[in-house]
Amino acid sequence: MFKGQFFDGLLIVTPPILWTRRIAQLLVGLFLYGIAIAAMVRAGIGVGPWDVLTQGIVAQTGISFGVVVIAVGAIVLLLWIPIRQKPGVGTVLNILLIGPAADLGLAVIPQQHEWWLQGLLFAGGLVLLAVATGLYVGARLGPGPRDGLMTGINARWGWPIWAVRTGIEVTVLAVGWLLGGQVGIGTVAFALLIGPMVGVTLPFFRVPEAPAPESRTGTTSAEEVTA
Repeated sequence: MFKGQFFDGLLIVTPPILWTRRIAQLLVGLFLYGIAIAAMVRAGIGVGPWDVLTQGIVAQTGISFGVVVIAVGAIVLLLWIPIRQKPGVGTVLNILLIGPAADLGLAVIPQQHEWWLQGLLFAGGLVLLAVATGLYVGARLGPGPRDGLMTGINARWGWPIWAVRTGIEVTVLAVGWLLGGQVGIGTVAFALLIGPMVGVTLPFFRVPEAPAPESRTGTTSAEEVTA
């Protein structure tokens, strides 16, 4: 841990406050992420590639949406082994919490059938998902299993991020569609908009790193840092 404090605007931020914020952001972000997924599913006009896969598995097995989210996340995490990725606490909680939150959202959000309500619900879900992503990724406690797979492949074999992401998501989308997942205009909107939206929310919610404390002479003292 760091001993000391630093300024964030007008607020004096101490390491315990910083860690509290990181944990809170992670938990809130993961919960909202699950609710956002549920909102887009209930909109009924298509969802993102990984949720198309989840819907397809649900259609074939009858298992609840949330349980499938957990199972798929765990399987993806196993794929980290050959690419030598190491999960963080955020990675594990991502697998465990998003699924139950999505099931809760599906239980309370009604299915929509009017086109304008479908559009509004999907748009709200997409915005919420972008905010949720900024929150949990900005907490800097480990990537989600899917993001870690993408960055891990890039780091292991040097393949371009865009090529890895496109290849993974096209494959996932195709398999999900063949299994009976829902592909529609919402899927296209998700693919086109989620990147730029997260590009806005991630810097906004990113938790700053605590700088090394300074000694009385204005230089960093190794004895003051016990990280």
